[in-house]
Formats: sequence, structure tokens, C-alpha cells
Amino acid sequence: MVTKRGGKAYYMISAVAQKYSIHPQTLRLYEREGLLKPSRTEGNTRLYSEEDLEQLEMILSLTRDLGVNLAGVEIILNMRRKIEQMQHEVNEFMDYVKHELARGLDDWEQRLSTALVKSTPTDLVRATPPNKTGTGEK
Repeated sequence: MVTKRGGKAYYMISAVAQKYSIHPQTLRLYEREGLLKPSRTEGNTRLYSEEDLEQLEMILSLTRDLGVNLAGVEIILNMRRKIEQMQHEVNEFMDYVKHELARGLDDWEQRLSTALVKSTPTDLVRATPPNKTGTGEK
């Protein structure tokens, strides 16, 4: 049975068990182990969201296809959450760096336009390194 709450679909334990060919007790075990966290109705009925089903599919893939035990599944899911969090932090940092670089270029252009001696980056000349003897002669 599908229930709609706030525009999202939620599935009761019997529907999820049937869809994935598992016993409802297995779903309860996964919840006791902290691998799944379905929401509850006021009457304490478990309701599984689409996110819960994606998590269940990951659990079943690890256990059925790869032979991972529940302790291993817990470790893998925790690592996955940490990697996703770290990726989010890296993305935020990259946005910050891009913003600061853009701001820095604007500052640089303003400094060049207000300098006593006008210059552009193309006017700058790189000095050639001295030869290997250290005398500067060729």
C-alpha cells in the first residue's frame, strides 16, 4: 500500500517486503541494526520513503550480490555517508575559492588602474635565469 504525505510516496512494510522478496522481519532487523530508519505514523506503522528504498536496495546489493554481512554493511554505509559529506565540503570550498579568485582578480585590476605607474601583466618581463657558471655570461 502506498501512502502520500506532503507530496511524497511512502510504502508500508508489507508492500516493501513483497516488492523486494524479503520477509518483513528482515526489514525490522535492518531497522534494529540502524541500517534503515523508516518514519512512523501516529499508530506506529512503519512508512518507507523513496530514500529508504534506495538505502534498502544498497543493503540488499551488498548482502545478496557481494556477500557482505550486516556489520560490513554498516561500515560501508557509514563510509559512504562520510564521503558524501566530505564531497559536499569540498564543493563548498571550491565555490569559496572561485569566489575569492574572482574577487582577487577584480582587486588586482583596480590596483593596476589606480597605480602611479600604469602597467598591465603583459608589460611585465620575466628575467632570464643566469647560465650554469653563475657569471651571467654566455
